[in-house]
Amino acid sequence: MSTRTTRPLSLRHVDFDELYARHLGRHSQFGINVAHVVALYGLWYGVYAAADQAARHLGAPATWPILAAMAATYLTVVAINAPLRIVVATAGLLTIFVASVRVLPTLPAWSILGFVAMAPAFYKFQSWNHKIWTAAADMSDFNRRFPPGLDLNLILLVYEIPICLHYLLFRRHDWRR
Repeated sequence: MSTRTTRPLSLRHVDFDELYARHLGRHSQFGINVAHVVALYGLWYGVYAAADQAARHLGAPATWPILAAMAATYLTVVAINAPLRIVVATAGLLTIFVASVRVLPTLPAWSILGFVAMAPAFYKFQSWNHKIWTAAADMSDFNRRFPPGLDLNLILLVYEIPICLHYLLFRRHDWRR
């Protein structure tokens, strides 16, 4: 952890580099970062597809603006604290992501429940990956700076994809088996 003075944990200000360093404490292996991107893609696919299908069944004339607004809001929050190249990489993934939801045809209304169920299923998949990739560092210093709890969970909800993209696309020297 950096020796410089840092602000306390806040939902408004996130030190992306410090959060990334924390991430490496439990996610320093290549495989877990790939698995987390897959898990988060599946989790959010379920959320976005449920919203898309619900809007279709409620008679929305076009659902892509709803999905684009959801993605743009998320990207705006990420852009507040993430480096530009991470924002651009996240925007690229969001473009692919929204397009993959939009190619779905209108499915029966009961499919919305299936999409909603994807969120906890992929969350479990993400957690399960910690049993396969077990390398971890002592997290005591980071737990003092980023105490486990609701604030940290919300921050990770926003920044985990950008952090994993940072690792996979720009930090090859951090890769471990």
